[in-house]
Amino acid sequence: MFSSSVNVKSYPFNKADIGLISNDAFARGSFPIIYILYNTETMMAYVGESTNAISRMSSHLTHPEKQQLKWVYIISDESFNKSAALDIESNLIQYMTAAGDFKLLNGNGGVSSHNYYQKSEYFKVFKEVWSKLTFENIRMKDLLELENSDIFKYSPYKSLSPDQYDSILEVFKNYSSGTVKKIFVNGSAGTGKTILAIYLIKLLTTLGQYELHDLDIEDETLLLELNTFKQKHPNKLRIGLVVPMTSLRSTLQQVFKSLHGLSSSMVIGPTDVVKKEYDFLIVDEAHRLTRRKSIMGYGVFDNVNKKLGLYHTEKIDGKDVQSAEKNGTQLDWIIKSSKYQLFFYDSEQSIKPADVRKEHFDALKNKADSTQIQLVSQMRSKGDNDYMSFVDNLLNGKLDKNSPHFSNPNYELAIFKDIAYMMDRLQEKEYEFGLCRSMSGYSWPWVSKNNKSKPDAIIDGVKLFWNRESIDWINSTTEVTEMGCIHTVQGYDLNYAAIIFGEEIIYDKQSGKIRVIKSKYHDSKGKQAIENEDELLKYIINIYKTMMYRGIRGTFIYACDKNLQEYFERYIPLDKKDNQLRTLPFAEVKPYVNAVPLVDIYAAAGEFSELQISGENFDWVELPENISTKEGYFVCQIIGESMNKKIQNGSWCLFKENPIGSRQGKIVLAKHYDIQDSDFGAGYTVKSYHSEKNITEDNWSHKTIVLKPLSYDSSFEDIILRGDEINRLKIVGEFITVLDL
Repeated sequence: MFSSSVNVKSYPFNKADIGLISNDAFARGSFPIIYILYNTETMMAYVGESTNAISRMSSHLTHPEKQQLKWVYIISDESFNKSAALDIESNLIQYMTAAGDFKLLNGNGGVSSHNYYQKSEYFKVFKEVWSKLTFENIRMKDLLELENSDIFKYSPYKSLSPDQYDSILEVFKNYSSGTVKKIFVNGSAGTGKTILAIYLIKLLTTLGQYELHDLDIEDETLLLELNTFKQKHPNKLRIGLVVPMTSLRSTLQQVFKSLHGLSSSMVIGPTDVVKKEYDFLIVDEAHRLTRRKSIMGYGVFDNVNKKLGLYHTEKIDGKDVQSAEKNGTQLDWIIKSSKYQLFFYDSEQSIKPADVRKEHFDALKNKADSTQIQLVSQMRSKGDNDYMSFVDNLLNGKLDKNSPHFSNPNYELAIFKDIAYMMDRLQEKEYEFGLCRSMSGYSWPWVSKNNKSKPDAIIDGVKLFWNRESIDWINSTTEVTEMGCIHTVQGYDLNYAAIIFGEEIIYDKQSGKIRVIKSKYHDSKGKQAIENEDELLKYIINIYKTMMYRGIRGTFIYACDKNLQEYFERYIPLDKKDNQLRTLPFAEVKPYVNAVPLVDIYAAAGEFSELQISGENFDWVELPENISTKEGYFVCQIIGESMNKKIQNGSWCLFKENPIGSRQGKIVLAKHYDIQDSDFGAGYTVKSYHSEKNITEDNWSHKTIVLKPLSYDSSFEDIILRGDEINRLKIVGEFITVLDL
């Protein structure tokens, strides 16, 4: 179906030579084609698609800006249909914007995402097109390099998901209603809030610069909403994008500087909103707006409140004292400084006591001039919403004790016992994909700030340093042992994120809950004025949860606290190296000399002797170097929480077959057809063995046998056998040890 070679040819773009385009048979025959108008002197360009190329070019030559462009690339192929042409056009706009060589004259109102037949094949066609494009004195950048760039990630030309598109319609409909002043767009991490904010600013700016018919918008529903909005707001709008975090704000300022029609001055901090009056203020990461508590720069904060009439004191013992609850917050500043506000908000990403409290946002959401929009589609993580829910449940202790390991074929989640190996794996990903970084909570003081050669933490010989740059740290290094903190990673996308759960966060086995150690949390402002440990726990959980949401392709985990590591291992698969049993080809096997059998007790259907354990019916595995191989040894994996005081969920364990002698107090693998064990199902169980005997002068017999769980979860009950039940019990194996792999 697809041609082996797409036509990509450049022609002069002027009235005299416009007819040369008809040399392209597909352009001449009214097939869908894609085109790029460009000028390598002014470095301006425009990308479009059409089924009537010559007529469209003639129309562009009457446009005051486009007629300044000197050349046109015509891209054509017999396989192109309308959907493919729109898709290739959209990709060209996104990647050319990211390349940064040209500033595009395109508006963004016509960019949307939709699936169509063989879309993935047409992306291969786009790659071929990209490889054939050449411009004078311009190096065409690699697509992966562009995908990792800030301009690509924060491009206003991103194709919108249906979820985002519906939100755009809702925004314009509400702002045209005459009754709505405040819109709150709620969405968890990765739902595309920042992209939507930038998209809206570009669209609002373009509406003030051009007439609607110049915007190449074919969607009639969107055109109708924009037309109504433009009638309501006919004048050029004063617009600002408020970004509370310094690092992300700096990054977006550089992005806006590279985009036609936008400027870096449009990206401002909360204290900048009082410098002029705005029609619209769009606030990204609104959950990071602050109040007058545990902050730096009280004087600046108070001056803004005074300017806006939001400064309040009260008399205490004859002295004027700040009224913390009555003073204005950065949220109040934004409302005071603009006619309309749009807040992108997620209460679960509030990470310190200085952040404006959720109750304040909730009160505003309930006002008559406010409305809410919900984003639900996951736009960042290839693990989709399944991964996002898993992380939330994991860190908030909501997973069932029998929940399986997280598994998603599109997302790589792994926990590591060896931090050095985790860093090696992260480095491999950095070489392959780029944008792979490590990060942690505030577990260690920032000693390297004053002594760059001194590590901030050393874990098992691995020297770790806090981020050496505070602004745009993500792009400042490729060193995997340089850790980011929440302030340098929040709002950014990574291909892989390695999260180090530090010494301030632990798992309490007795309560079965995650806890924090305040003395080991080194963000002084992050714990200042917090007396309730639960409040600090909420902030620290939000920090680690936000970090775990950074990875597009995968997340690696290491925990300093052994109990937390074990808790995570219940639900997160060990990295393959950390969970690896080496299976020998049977031709190399010397039974019980260099290998022992690997037995799946969950699939076993008969007595072990009936399974001919010495033959080829089993895989044979090597034991670790510190364990001698002996006759009768076998390995099996234990799944479940009923023995988690001794055997963690998913552990590989060594057993000795058909043990003799006393079993009292020992852990055994038992077989009994009447046993119903929630961890093992019917037939088998691993428990601690205890018996009570009837003893006479001549003989003895079992009175009861009790198979006891050894678990921090008290819901597991003893298995008690009496009478004939005892006769049907078989002890298949005696537990030797958990294999440290």
